[in-house]
Amino acid sequence: MVGVIATFQGATVMGKGSGYGKVILFGEHFVVHGAPGIVSAIDSTADAEVKKAAKGINVKDERKTAKGYGEEKRLQQIESIERMLKAMGIDSKTGLDIWVGGTLPGFSGLGASAASSVAIARAIGQELGMQMSDEKINQIAYEAEKAYAGNPSGIDNTAATYGGLMWFKKDVAGGPDKIEKLHLRRPIEIVIGSTGKVANTKVMVEGVAERKRKNPAKYDPIFKQAENVAFAGRKALENYDLKKVGELMNENHRLLQEIGVSSKELDMLVDLARKQGAFGAKLTGGGGGGCMTALTPGKDLQGKVLSAIKSLGFEVLSAKIGVEKY
Repeated sequence: MVGVIATFQGATVMGKGSGYGKVILFGEHFVVHGAPGIVSAIDSTADAEVKKAAKGINVKDERKTAKGYGEEKRLQQIESIERMLKAMGIDSKTGLDIWVGGTLPGFSGLGASAASSVAIARAIGQELGMQMSDEKINQIAYEAEKAYAGNPSGIDNTAATYGGLMWFKKDVAGGPDKIEKLHLRRPIEIVIGSTGKVANTKVMVEGVAERKRKNPAKYDPIFKQAENVAFAGRKALENYDLKKVGELMNENHRLLQEIGVSSKELDMLVDLARKQGAFGAKLTGGGGGGCMTALTPGKDLQGKVLSAIKSLGFEVLSAKIGVEKY
C-alpha cells in the first residue's frame, strides 16, 4: 500500500501511510524456528500521519485498544521508532510528530504493532521525501518489530506490508524469508475475539525457545506436527475445503496448548466459537492472552459466533481472510 500526501489539523502537508492487521491461520511460534506458516491480512488497517517537529519523537496514538495495551506497549513503541529511524538512515535527533489511528484495534494477536510500524515507516518516508519499495518497508518494519517481539518471525510485518494471504517460511540462517502469495476462490468470513488481556509477545517467544531448548524430546515432535499441519492447511485452502481447514486450525490450537502459549480465556473463546458452529477456532498471535480467530464461512454463521462472544462482554471483530483488493 503506497502512502499518500494528506492534510492534518487543517493546513500542514504531511506524510501518511497504512499497514494491514492480520490473523495467523497456521504456525505462530513454530515459524520463529523455521517451520512454515500461513498468514492472512484482514480488511482493517493501522494508519499513521507524520510531520516534522522542532525536536523529539512525539506520538499521539488514538487507536482503540484493549485495557492496558497502550501503557504496556508505549516504551516498546518508542524503541521501535528509534530502530526504524536507524534502519532508514535518519538522524536520531530528527523531530517528528506522529499520529496513529485507523480501523485496526490495538488487541494483542492482530499484528497491531507490525501494522503500526509499517504505517509509521511509510508516513515518515513520505514526509522526508524518501522513495521506498514495499520490500524496503518490510525490512524496516521487521527491525521495528524487534522492540515488541525480541526475535520476531517476520510474518506479522510481511502481512502488514503486502496484504493478502501468504505462505511464509523464515530463513533461520539469516537469508531471505520465503514468501509466497496464496489465492482463494473467494474470501472467507472470520470472527476475532479478544480476551482483553495484553500479551507480551517477547516474553512468550522467549519462553517457548527456552522450553524447547531444555526439552527437545517433547518439543521437536510437536514442531514437526505443526509443520505437517501447515502443509495440510495449505492444500485444504487451495482446494477450498473449509471443513478441513477448520479441523486443522483446531489441531494447530491443540499444539499451541501443548507448548504452553494458550490461556483459560483463549480456550474458553475457542470452545464457545466451536459450539456455535465455527468450522475451526484457535488462538492467533503470541498467545498468553490476546485474540482467538474462528473460521465462520457465510454472514449468518459469522453473525451467530460474533453475537455469542459479544454477549459475554468480550470485544469482537468481524473480518475476512483471502481478500486481495481492499
